Amino acid sequence: MSVLGSSLTRREFLGGLAAATVSASAPRPNFVIVLCDDLGYGDLGCYGSRRIQTPHLDRFASQGVRFTDCYAAAPVCSPSRAAMLTGLIPDRVGVYNWIPAGNPMHLGRDRVTFAQILKRLGYATCHTGKWHCNGKFNSPEQPQPSDHGFDHWFSTQNNAAPSHADPVNFVRNGKPVGPLKGNSSTLIVSEAIEWLKRLPAGQPFCLFVCFHAPHEPIAADEEFLRLYPSVREKGEALYYANVTQMDHEFGRLIRYLDESGLGDRTLVFFTSDNGPETLNRYKGAWRSYGSPGPFRGMKLHMYEGGIRVPGILRWPGRARAGATISEPISGVDVLPTLCAAAGAQPPARLDGVNILPLLEGKKVRRRVPLYWHYYNALSRPKAALRDGPWKILGIPDRASPRAAGGAFDPQQDMPFIKEARLVEFELYNLAEDPAESKDLAAKNPPVLRSLRERLVALYREIQAESPVWT
Repeated sequence: MSVLGSSLTRREFLGGLAAATVSASAPRPNFVIVLCDDLGYGDLGCYGSRRIQTPHLDRFASQGVRFTDCYAAAPVCSPSRAAMLTGLIPDRVGVYNWIPAGNPMHLGRDRVTFAQILKRLGYATCHTGKWHCNGKFNSPEQPQPSDHGFDHWFSTQNNAAPSHADPVNFVRNGKPVGPLKGNSSTLIVSEAIEWLKRLPAGQPFCLFVCFHAPHEPIAADEEFLRLYPSVREKGEALYYANVTQMDHEFGRLIRYLDESGLGDRTLVFFTSDNGPETLNRYKGAWRSYGSPGPFRGMKLHMYEGGIRVPGILRWPGRARAGATISEPISGVDVLPTLCAAAGAQPPARLDGVNILPLLEGKKVRRRVPLYWHYYNALSRPKAALRDGPWKILGIPDRASPRAAGGAFDPQQDMPFIKEARLVEFELYNLAEDPAESKDLAAKNPPVLRSLRERLVALYREIQAESPVWT
């Protein structure tokens, strides 16, 4: 059960939906949000990879805008997904960590998602792939994708099992599908395309495609493994092939949009839920050869490698082909951006912002700064805030209750989440030191003091209102 110290009341939830309006001055665009799992910043050719072949995403980047400073909302999967769906910092909605099967933690029924808002405007909505926003998947005890606004869902609770090859754990609209043949990336895109084919002509849609790739346990078809004959380590070849297969399936989805005439009126955004997994961090991670690019840390770290991810947006006529934007954006910006593009009034309370002005060379103003918190991070810092080129990281007054990166346990973890205080700080200038190699806290007392006050205030605000799971 849960006791929710909610940041959004039921009345506010209903009011947020009731306030949704659509602009009559322009046709409604379609939306395709594509999310990878554990894809590193340095895993794509268009982000500097010289090892992994990603021709479709590289071409996609040349057709749209590539964000150099795109962030996941957390360095771990479930919180990052909850933030994308709601536009809120994940601690506000009580999703603190990755969610094990059967766990009480979940995205609450009273949370406003972009799918709910768009559905109210007449959009058809679909989720395919990894859900990971509840522990009791496909159970009436917790809300499912349909409760969060998705008309059609073909989903798994967490990873494809037993691996990406021939998974057995997909559920379609509440009914277990049983054993399937093929790679999960292929199955996810095939389901999405078949759903698109069934839509009436002119029906606006929102499609949320959540690849399992390249999260462990990784598998790839032989045709993609053959692309890496000189790679000596089997696990390394499997990882590269898995990313390339995901790229191939992404290309198949984009090709369908373009050949069916939907591409010109569809905003497509591609990103990852966090940085790459560390090789051999746990027994099954022997294929985790992802790269954080030039950044420090990886998945589960509060340093850039854990949270900075690829971010590519294509919207013909609105996003200039081949452009690069360095203004920071985050997963919390997805909901307000989709609302703005659809002409919908977003919920009154959001942590993200509409990023569409960036496509016109304008700035965005954030009421809430870019902020991250992961109580069980591998790094000593557990919280971070970015303002312009400056990033401050906060270290709590006590050690995490269990091994870093471990599954959420309410009895052990909630006291730490609700009671820990930030007492030490690191400061970096990302413009001059993107690798976070030089802690400038001692050399810049005014900057440290200002950012420390803001970080601590936001940390305490969210800590006080965050839900308690029991």
